[in-house]
Amino acid sequence: MSLQNRAAELRISLQQDGVLSVEQRKNKLELLKKKIIAIQPEINQALKDDLGKSAFETYTTEIGFILEEISYTLKNLKAWTETKKVKTPLALFPGKSFIHAEPYGVVLIISPWNYPFQLCLSPFIGAIAAGNRVVLKPSEYASHTSSLIKRLITEIFSDKEVCVVEGGLEETQALLQQKFDYIFFTGSTAVGKVIMKSAAEYLTPVTLELGGKSPCLIDETANIDLAAKRIVWGKFLNAGQTCVAPDYVLIPEHLQNLLIDKMKHYLSVFYSPNVESSKDYPRIVNHRHFDRLKELITDCDVAHGGDFNREDHFISPTILKDVQWTDKVMEDEIFGPVLPILTYTKIDEAVAHILKYPKPLAFYFFSEDSSQQKSIVSQIPFGGGCINDTVVHLANPHLPFGGVGTSGIGSYHGQKSFDTFSHYKSVYHQSSVIDVPLRYPPYNENKLSWVKLFLR
Repeated sequence: MSLQNRAAELRISLQQDGVLSVEQRKNKLELLKKKIIAIQPEINQALKDDLGKSAFETYTTEIGFILEEISYTLKNLKAWTETKKVKTPLALFPGKSFIHAEPYGVVLIISPWNYPFQLCLSPFIGAIAAGNRVVLKPSEYASHTSSLIKRLITEIFSDKEVCVVEGGLEETQALLQQKFDYIFFTGSTAVGKVIMKSAAEYLTPVTLELGGKSPCLIDETANIDLAAKRIVWGKFLNAGQTCVAPDYVLIPEHLQNLLIDKMKHYLSVFYSPNVESSKDYPRIVNHRHFDRLKELITDCDVAHGGDFNREDHFISPTILKDVQWTDKVMEDEIFGPVLPILTYTKIDEAVAHILKYPKPLAFYFFSEDSSQQKSIVSQIPFGGGCINDTVVHLANPHLPFGGVGTSGIGSYHGQKSFDTFSHYKSVYHQSSVIDVPLRYPPYNENKLSWVKLFLR
């Protein structure tokens, strides 16, 4: 199959062979689940080679996440695909109205390197569940996982159903020149703009899962010990290379040192005093990202960490104190193990600063004041988030995950993944037994009176 004709060739197979039945889709997903369970050691090794991930972190954030997503989809797919009867207004009597879910057709999924297994297969599950043909483009930066995914998918799906394209920029550009019925992209805002421009050529709908500077706001009433523990966990998971990681912390000025002390304690508990030797702490993906992150710390007040080993792609969990809004570290999304702490005196000023930034993918608020929780959530726009926790909202398949504004377009997870890759076709079924003459010419005042009775 030619790289330049991937979309067209899959479209031909879809036209000739038709959409996979619901049972066929379920069988494919069940087989995918079994295969993943069978090759867990290989997945662990691929993630370790690409990002230095531990087996525990690989299971909780990659393998287990996908297994649960498949299980949830299998349990609910029949209900999702059923034709839905909806109400019909009296003016359209005696007809009936229905909504049919159908696949878009041939879809392109471009996935990132930071969670290369999960963020590739999670949207893929939704695309297959909806009945689409799929071109899957894993990230070249996670080459071991990319190769494993290609082998896994080709053992289950024929090349007339799914095509996995490995490679870098050249391959991605070749794919973007083709006509797809839907494009799903996870990555940076800058590349998201390129994807959207390419999609506009064919008026192709898109889902863009991007990022941004996700704030973590702490108020006077918060449990500082618990906040420190959960922020440190969420921030330094995957060495900070998480799109929904807390990007920066805002805390009342007099609580800053207490928070830092608690964070230091939990970092030592989680990763031992010698973080570099910890088997639970991952690595930066490559030299380019390592150099970018190291540059961010220049001229900052390092309260903890700041240790580097370029050859090992190691950057220790680093906490910066007394950070100013004008500092370089506050310009763009950090996407690494560097946590700036900014202080405020009044919470309104903290909110005002947050609102000056583009709408974030995630927002976290630590507070024991329920009225303040409602107030803050209503004031700050964001994709999704947590009260008194970080990151874990992604684990709930009932919560759609996605950004807003520059942090993304559209959402997925659970049923929302099926919805994202489905077109909901509306059908009105009219009776041929009765034909109400009201709509037909010639018109008169009597007919208009009846219309006004129905349509008001």
